[in-house]
Amino acid sequence: MFFTKRRARAALIAGAASAALLLTSCAGGSGDAADSGADGPSFIYITSDPIGQNEFLKSGKVGIDAVAKTFEGTSKTYESKDEAQRRSNLEAAIAVAPEVVVMLGFQFGDVAKELAEQNPGQKFLLIDTAVEGAPENLYQATFREQEPSYLLGVEAGLLTQANKVGSVISVDNPLLKKYSDGFAEGAKSVNKDVDTVAPQVIGGDNPFADTARAKEQALAYAGTGVDQMFAVGAAANGGIMEAAAEKGFFAYGVDANQCPMAPGSVVDGTVKSVNKVVETVVGEIMDGKSSAEATTSFGLKEEGMTLVSLTEGAADSQCTVMENADVLGQVTQIRDDIVSGKIKVTDPLA
Repeated sequence: MFFTKRRARAALIAGAASAALLLTSCAGGSGDAADSGADGPSFIYITSDPIGQNEFLKSGKVGIDAVAKTFEGTSKTYESKDEAQRRSNLEAAIAVAPEVVVMLGFQFGDVAKELAEQNPGQKFLLIDTAVEGAPENLYQATFREQEPSYLLGVEAGLLTQANKVGSVISVDNPLLKKYSDGFAEGAKSVNKDVDTVAPQVIGGDNPFADTARAKEQALAYAGTGVDQMFAVGAAANGGIMEAAAEKGFFAYGVDANQCPMAPGSVVDGTVKSVNKVVETVVGEIMDGKSSAEATTSFGLKEEGMTLVSLTEGAADSQCTVMENADVLGQVTQIRDDIVSGKIKVTDPLA
């Protein structure tokens, strides 16, 4: 059996595994430990940053735990805080020899390729970025962030009073441009008079979690006249929502329902179902699909991404778009047109 072979491999590197456990005790592993004596396969999930209030990273843990339950195995989560710890966590995971090692975050790109090449017998899944020339054992899955961002832009273009919309992003990189560019494209598609302002960058030492800095940048951005602001700051979004409530502009969230952060000030938000990606691709790996055969791109059609307003329970979301039936109706139709291929949203990375 496949599982038995994997356990045999694990036994051969028991000494390395012992060292790995020492590494992960320092690295901050969490979740249900993969017991070498337990029945069923083991799965390891490694984050790019501490999970904290980051809904994106939380979703990955939900996914790995669901996978373990589906295959009657065990799961473990290793949280990272910097580049050195990402590498040490990945090395530790390889030493334990689980069925699949899942990495979440664009920060893993180079090290994932390097260690996958060095360990051809181990299956890896890299989510949220893709590297060129990846070996066959490195599965990759990315999101079409531009699609739900386009839908939010449609809402902003229809709701703006100042005809000035824009995005606040953690860092200026190609991945986050998929959000800001999609948002701008959607706004322009329904409002020819709208001015899409260049994104405001949070920056600093902790751009994905610094709420104070994010708030400052959002207030400065609002000062330029932007009244519809897409907050693409991960855990830093709390500061942007505070600014929206104080300054009177409207915000849009990412990754999960962030409307309750500032009721009355948050229109809607994207939902990034990392759990869906983990469950789908790991399931394909367990079914024996090659990396060339597995699903590699997730958008509205694959239900890897959507809007809060288009999910079950949206009526209780506290998102203000729920009070605008006409806008929501247009967004629903445009979502369907994107899924069918009638509307093609530009991918800035293509």
